[in-house]
Amino acid sequence: MYFLAVALMLSSCNSKPDKTAKIKKKEELKRLDFTPIVDIRYQEVKRRFSNGLSFSDIGFQQEPSWIIQFSSNDTVRAWSPQKQIMQPFYFMYDHGDVYNFAGEWFRIRNFSKDSIVMQRLQLTRQVIAKDIRSDVFMTYYSENYLKNVIKKKAEDLQRPSAADTAYIKTLVARANRNPANADSAFAGRIPVQFIPKSKAIAVEKLNTVDKLLGRTEAYDYLFPEYRIKITNAYQDFAYGFTAVVDQHGKIYLDKFRDDMPEYHEARKKVLEGIISVYLQNLLVVKPATTLSIAHPSQITINVTGKK
Repeated sequence: MYFLAVALMLSSCNSKPDKTAKIKKKEELKRLDFTPIVDIRYQEVKRRFSNGLSFSDIGFQQEPSWIIQFSSNDTVRAWSPQKQIMQPFYFMYDHGDVYNFAGEWFRIRNFSKDSIVMQRLQLTRQVIAKDIRSDVFMTYYSENYLKNVIKKKAEDLQRPSAADTAYIKTLVARANRNPANADSAFAGRIPVQFIPKSKAIAVEKLNTVDKLLGRTEAYDYLFPEYRIKITNAYQDFAYGFTAVVDQHGKIYLDKFRDDMPEYHEARKKVLEGIISVYLQNLLVVKPATTLSIAHPSQITINVTGKK
């Protein structure tokens, strides 16, 4: 599933620094020499798809955040937010123009003392995916280039562009035209929030990150899932379903398990009743937002009731 890898996708650098080492034709490819840039620290300033946007049509945002520094031709240090250190990684040359470090595969598009451009690759059994999973680019500027040449801070360059904002407004307009339609809804950069108005209801946003299964932190905002518990319900029940929450916080039933088609309508009425009687009345529902714009998004709800 491409969305599991989309959370790691990464745009080309517009600058033209001197002595750029560009990737050659396939028949001429050989291992690159990174000696000229050893000990130069670079900060990632852009991470975008090849169309220049940092958002996909399902709402996934590319966020530049890496800091790297070559220590030698076979060692790269990368900033670890958890450990607060530059952590060393073996920089492995695989074949052609493909390299690996920190558990990820890359093509080095060009590099100089001012910048580095990498294309992030998705490999499955040593085969490079030829779809959106490998259509992401990371651009780094050296700290010297940032400070003394363009005189800008990395965090300023990391912000979404005007093109990103225009694109999100297009997605929002499409979704708002049919707010109950899951096909036009898209994931919010800030997911739906449920705030209990009564002690009779409790909400937990589930953490589904599982690195072994390929579920990164991005998965949680792309496919948010909630556990809701209701006490003093009319009877005991337990249901799971997907729903669309529109730009105003209204919840629309989407899909649910249907083992017995003859009871589909009855089950639908029960779930719509739970949504309207309990969820809409006992919760303040804040819709998902992207770039501070509210819009419809799809979520998964697991709700239980105790009599």
